[in-house]
Amino acid sequence: QVQLVESGGGLVQAGDSLRLSCAASGRTFSQYGMGWFRQAPGKEREFVAGVTWNYAGGTTYYGDSVKGRFTISRDNAKNTAYLQMNSLKPEDTAVYYCAIHRAQHMGGAVTSAEYFGSWGQGTQVTVSS
Repeated sequence: QVQLVESGGGLVQAGDSLRLSCAASGRTFSQYGMGWFRQAPGKEREFVAGVTWNYAGGTTYYGDSVKGRFTISRDNAKNTAYLQMNSLKPEDTAVYYCAIHRAQHMGGAVTSAEYFGSWGQGTQVTVSS
């Protein structure tokens, strides 16, 4: 059973940056797509960013609200995915979850939660105005 552990959340001001990390164990990490989702109070879970399993580094996808500000990456040697968040806005405030595909080699299916089989515990990001 895979385990995902997020870290890097916190309280920042608008315009600041944060980098979230997601450490995975229990699977051949490089063979699985990874994703970041978020959920704000009273709102539905939202896709943030995803990266495919491609051993060369993966193809990336982003939600419209974060394009140009957030960057997802992965370090297969460290079994870790990252979410670099720049130019943070108060509306980015949410609990951020990383997730890993439920099967290997699922290609570009990284934008919908239904394709992910394991989730981290979440890390809180709060952006003050």
